[in-house]
Amino acid sequence: MATAAGSERLGGRSARPEARLYGPGGVPTPASALPPRRRSTAMAGGGTAGRVLARAAGWGRPLAPKETLGLLEASVVHRQGALLALSKPPGLPVLGRPGELSLVLLLPALRRRLGLPAELHVVKAPARTPTTLRECSGLVLLSSCHRATEQLQRFFADARRRGQYPVTYHAVTVGVPAEAEGEIRTGLRWQQQGDTTVVVPVPAPGRRSLARKEVKSTLTHYRVLGAAGGCALLQLQPRTAFPEQLPVHLTLLLCPALGDHKHSSRVGRVLGVPFLLPPEAAPTRTQMLDEELLSRLGLSPQQLHRLPLHLHLQQLVLPEGPLCAPPPPPFLRTLRRLGLPGPREPSATRSPLPPH
Repeated sequence: MATAAGSERLGGRSARPEARLYGPGGVPTPASALPPRRRSTAMAGGGTAGRVLARAAGWGRPLAPKETLGLLEASVVHRQGALLALSKPPGLPVLGRPGELSLVLLLPALRRRLGLPAELHVVKAPARTPTTLRECSGLVLLSSCHRATEQLQRFFADARRRGQYPVTYHAVTVGVPAEAEGEIRTGLRWQQQGDTTVVVPVPAPGRRSLARKEVKSTLTHYRVLGAAGGCALLQLQPRTAFPEQLPVHLTLLLCPALGDHKHSSRVGRVLGVPFLLPPEAAPTRTQMLDEELLSRLGLSPQQLHRLPLHLHLQQLVLPEGPLCAPPPPPFLRTLRRLGLPGPREPSATRSPLPPH
């Protein structure tokens, strides 16, 4: 198997790809923040892995495969039975392109380092497309048992059908929603633009386009957790799953995610008032921020392209209860610089799931 062979030779000549990581990954969840039945299984990073985290400080520094492997080991937040969860740092792809370092490529080596008896595979990861999977941070749920994986995937699908929200993201946005809490409903579809395809909203999709699955009806619940200086910390709970759903939904709120260099240009401003541009009229460019916000973030205009996407998979509700991952250091640093609230203790979601 190609991925396993690549991992076997970490540190050798074949392990040339590097992951573009924006600082260290999330630190392990403190045992006190996990449900009592999980405290004994929580793994805290230390030793060599802890030193890897220290060496990885700073946005945009590429890490070698061995460093990335140590970073992942230190980012484990849950280990119980066939399940393993870690907090993926922004910039590391889950799948990756050919010849590129990725989480999946490192799974065999991570399994051996943790002393697990069976191969790992991905059950749940942030977002759904290669671009967003790379830039999002947060929980990645892994399993060594295909039967357990199937049961969890049915659990997530059933929860959504019941109108519940098993997945919770946190996002820092440029702009504050007009309402403190609400829902974003729209159709989404792929649209060809030149040599690329982009996800675009369809405000009033027809029945035929929905039936032919040309357009998918999507829904995200949001809640403002805090606001300061024209930015906000949002809780996002998607009811549906569509590629790039959350970044596109945030543009419809006129509040793009900080570090969204793909969709944020769809939000224009005239005399400080935001408005939505049609996708075909939006320029493709690095996210534009005003001088005041750049100063608060401690960035120069030349550093903007290094600003990571501030979209973090914060919580998954499993049959046994919620599983949480702390935001990565760049996300936490942004919260401090902008005066936004820090991460909270795990709590029930808007529609908590009943225990099985």
